[in-house]
Amino acid sequence: MDHLTQLQTTLTKDPARLRVLRLVRNLGLPDCWVGAGFVRSAIWDLQHDRNHSPLPPDIDVIWFDETQTDPAIDKHIEIDLRRSAPSLNWSVKNQARMHVRNNDQPYSSATNAMKAWPETATAVAVRLGRNDVIEVAAPFGLDDLFNLVVRPTARFEVEKKPLYLDRIRSKNWPATWPDLFIVDV
Repeated sequence: MDHLTQLQTTLTKDPARLRVLRLVRNLGLPDCWVGAGFVRSAIWDLQHDRNHSPLPPDIDVIWFDETQTDPAIDKHIEIDLRRSAPSLNWSVKNQARMHVRNNDQPYSSATNAMKAWPETATAVAVRLGRNDVIEVAAPFGLDDLFNLVVRPTARFEVEKKPLYLDRIRSKNWPATWPDLFIVDV
């Protein structure tokens, strides 16, 4: 089974993740995705032969709209999501404003913003499309994610290398997923 189909199948069989995707779809936000640990943890657990993959500590919701860049809008969306699912820690970020925080050029879409994320395996997001088909955004592909490779994206190989290395240390992913191969450039 190819990686895309395997990802879609894994998420489709996960009621908790499907619920999250339905809640996010119901927001009706433009260019909206759920990504990072939400996808990564599910696949890393699958690759470690775990029958159950708990939701990550926070649910990263990204969207893109250049006309709504006030951070208060994201906070309002988080409040709405907490009303629907109070047990989840929601993190909502309009990627149209995140380039400022990241010291990057402006992004053109949510997927374009994902290219500025620290690791290739983390730069994967999903959303629930028509007929409940899971759509996938993966600007670096799915190979690193499924092959358990933690590799920095281009800006984190050199320019932002200390941030990448600090993140790897602080996350301590090998404690949970011992089969990971971490590229420490």
